[in-house]
Amino acid sequence: MSSSDSSGHADAALGRLEDLPAPYRAELGAQNLVPLWPSLRAVLPPVKPVPKTMATAWSYQALRPLLMEAGALTPIEKAERRVLVLANPGHGLERMQATPAIYLGMQLLLPGEWAPSHRHTPNAVRMVVEGEGAWTTVDGQKCTMERGDLILTPTGLWHEHGHDGTDPVVWLDVLDLPLMYYMEVSYHVNGTRQAVKAGRGEQRFGQGGVLPTPAFEQRHPRYPLLRYPWKDVKAALERLASDDPGLQQIQVTYVNPATGEDAENVLAFHALMLRPGQILELPVRSPAMVFHLIEGLVEARIAEQPFTLAAADTCCMPGYTPAQLVNRSQDQPAFVFVADESPLHRKLGVYEVRP
Repeated sequence: MSSSDSSGHADAALGRLEDLPAPYRAELGAQNLVPLWPSLRAVLPPVKPVPKTMATAWSYQALRPLLMEAGALTPIEKAERRVLVLANPGHGLERMQATPAIYLGMQLLLPGEWAPSHRHTPNAVRMVVEGEGAWTTVDGQKCTMERGDLILTPTGLWHEHGHDGTDPVVWLDVLDLPLMYYMEVSYHVNGTRQAVKAGRGEQRFGQGGVLPTPAFEQRHPRYPLLRYPWKDVKAALERLASDDPGLQQIQVTYVNPATGEDAENVLAFHALMLRPGQILELPVRSPAMVFHLIEGLVEARIAEQPFTLAAADTCCMPGYTPAQLVNRSQDQPAFVFVADESPLHRKLGVYEVRP
């Protein structure tokens, strides 16, 4: 009699592929057939998934010289987008992904350069890391780029980058490219320089609790707010902390102001403030997460593995993983940009929070 676990499932070892006769295996292969049982536990492990995503950190101080060297080695005309990809070794560096659904890249634009207009199926956001004088035009809306700003380039919208300043500008790209590539829907289309339209979304849609009233024949655009200035987001976090001194998770979510839904439809984006000396226990959730430090000094403890993050450093963690964020400063707050896969998980019905 085979033994069973408390759920009534047999725990006897499943048969191995090697247990099958070689001629039988060859005949299966000739007909493009695969026996399930030798690989069943690999695709349906017990209790929780076995992630390929590894807890990984990227030091901006270490990668910045390589990014600047890329600027000297490769002109923008040959690169189109001059990016160093933050690749997770658990997935294999050649796959160019940080988590199952998140791609990360550090992009460099030098003074006077123009990254030409294109559009693509993956959704993207830009978190500005350093420098001034650059801009991104998205669907005709020119968005200035300042440190800590979040700029959306949603699926299908034309976008280009230019630089009128004097110093290098760097930003963190966050895309749902791995998902789009896996689904075989990833592609791009080149365009021409965009004409800039009047108006800025952060002026019309950036005030909490109020929206412009549409006229009879007007409609809000699908993505009415494309630039989320850091000064406004930081002020919102500070007000939240001041309003509730006992609040532990001081966090805001970047949302579409016309709908209240996540700013984009696959990944979610948040900003988090840690009080001086605070240790924040994060809930164990199904989606993988990315942390990018905007200001301060933070230690991310991911399944007991510590990563010390200085300003502009980035790290990622797999889903179903316990984690802590620790502000290493005793007198200054820290501010963290967070990206996660929660909208995708909710749409698929697999979102989970575990005790």
